[in-house]
Amino acid sequence: MTRIALVTNTPPPYRVPIFNRLARWAGIDFHAVFCSAREPNREWDLPAMQFERHWLRERFVTVHGRYIHHNPDVVPLLARLRPDVVVTDGFNPTHLYAFLMARLRRWPHVAMTDGSWDSERALSLAHRLVRRVVFRGSGAFIAASAGGLRLYRSYGVSPTRCFYSWLCVDNPAFAPPQSLQRSFDFLFCGRMEPAKDPLFALAVARECAARLGRRTRLLYVGSGSLDAALRQAAADCTDVDVQFHGFAAQHALPALYQSARLFLFPTHMDVWGIVANEACAAGLPVLVSPHAGAAGELVVDGRNGYVRELRVPLWADCAQRLLTDGTLWQSFSDDGLRRVRGYDFDSAAQGIVDACACALRDTPLSQRESMREVP
Repeated sequence: MTRIALVTNTPPPYRVPIFNRLARWAGIDFHAVFCSAREPNREWDLPAMQFERHWLRERFVTVHGRYIHHNPDVVPLLARLRPDVVVTDGFNPTHLYAFLMARLRRWPHVAMTDGSWDSERALSLAHRLVRRVVFRGSGAFIAASAGGLRLYRSYGVSPTRCFYSWLCVDNPAFAPPQSLQRSFDFLFCGRMEPAKDPLFALAVARECAARLGRRTRLLYVGSGSLDAALRQAAADCTDVDVQFHGFAAQHALPALYQSARLFLFPTHMDVWGIVANEACAAGLPVLVSPHAGAAGELVVDGRNGYVRELRVPLWADCAQRLLTDGTLWQSFSDDGLRRVRGYDFDSAAQGIVDACACALRDTPLSQRESMREVP
């Protein structure tokens, strides 16, 4: 039985089903270690957690809107668990404590990231040095995207030690029924924050209304600091019928996605963008900026969506094409449904198992036999 301890910030809804599968995996004794139950800026609706989990005493500071976790009690917890492999998915102090503990006890370490080469290009020299140290002390590596593999390669990591654990959703739950009336032209789903640019979505809907010679319909799902500004902008325009749903629980999302024809994802930075998975699984063509990790991987320009810089006329061109050409829309919808099937919880769990097996293969048998015996 291989005991895996995975240290992560919080339980995100798109990882919990993967952890549940690891808990049922033959030959795996899986333990998740959480720094916090929920970060203040998250309104996640979590599925049932059916795996061994450990909650550290919550300690974090906020720096430029980011939560930096500092949980020294991860050290005695790992000492009690005595794992065969330690997996960390970040570089907060808590992750570094776990990494150093693994090095001290000579437990194999696996580095895991949702990030990409693009998302980490602006890191400081100090941040890069920390990553270099962690990567040199890791036996295997887990990425959520091809961008993550590119990040590892930039630090000299061999591709043979890299494995995928996709960011994914419950694809069957979002699958659209055969006869479906989609009442909205556009859907925007996410946090109403400047980095997500929900006002850009409204501008695209207005431009399309002018081109189509009719009112367009836009549905907003989510909440955030731009709520008031967005509602005021919507009230001031007469050419778009704007509906606000607010925060949506996980079980309500499929029907909301299925109510629209196009998904607008005008992000200024997303290491991936799980909303693109949800949109593809619901059969929506996706218009996305190149600043999302899913752009060019899950969302392929001209196949199941369009990847365009954040310029309203460019997005309106693409949207108008899809809204007026039913054959093209159906082709994009079918391609997205086919493409997203490869991003599933089972393959994501398999990637973690394979990475841990790779790290253990490089551990001498005598060391593996003694790891659990260290007091």
